[in-house]
Amino acid sequence: MARIETEDAATEDRDFVASLEKGLAVIEAFDADRPRLTLTDVAKLTGITRAAARRYLKTLTKLNYADFDGRYFSLSPRILRLGYAYLASSSLSMRLQPFLERISAETGESSSAAILDGDDIVYIARSATQRIMSVSLGVGTRLPAYCTSLGRAILAFQPEKALEAYLKRVRLEPRTPYTITRKQDLRAALETVRAEGCAVINEELELGLRSIAVPLVQANGTVRVALNIGTQAARVPASEMKTRFLPPLLEAAETLRRIL
Repeated sequence: MARIETEDAATEDRDFVASLEKGLAVIEAFDADRPRLTLTDVAKLTGITRAAARRYLKTLTKLNYADFDGRYFSLSPRILRLGYAYLASSSLSMRLQPFLERISAETGESSSAAILDGDDIVYIARSATQRIMSVSLGVGTRLPAYCTSLGRAILAFQPEKALEAYLKRVRLEPRTPYTITRKQDLRAALETVRAEGCAVINEELELGLRSIAVPLVQANGTVRVALNIGTQAARVPASEMKTRFLPPLLEAAETLRRIL
């Protein structure tokens, strides 16, 4: 039995392409806060050598997935093909969109859906009534899970082992003076989310922004998607977030649970 397990592990190692892993890490080094990076920046962010980073960046540039101005590299619009391949192959976003639009029409606020990807959430569908953040949100936008309502609504319902691993590795950086930055406080917040069935964020991600999210619990009890409503703090008091926005979110979540 031990020999079989060893052979299986060896086969999995042979099937793993490390160069592809590093190439994807180079692509992921770019984000909304770092749209332009030097060769040195990419090497530091990914942990690979400058020589390797140069090869990957030059390859991406030659394939038109990246641009180079002589000093800075940046991703080109062609990189959207990678994200579109996922969207085109999955009907999840299309199934969620009508529900988000209905929520926005009923509440007059923006509504979104996201999945957990690593330690971040990724927006997979959105119905925007107005801009409520300093950065533009759209399908494909990534944000830290720990300080977003969507992220907490998903994290709170993950298996204990996965949650423990997340809490050990995550860095809780203060996005605002209200951001939870102690892991014991985050765990307590997630326990509250699990008990109440919803996550409310009050200016932890960005000053002036409040949001509330609910998990989409699938038939097998797992949670990989959440829905939320975001609003401006000046327009909606924290005390009214649940009374005003929780009913339409729960209604959509219950219907989606039966069809996802």
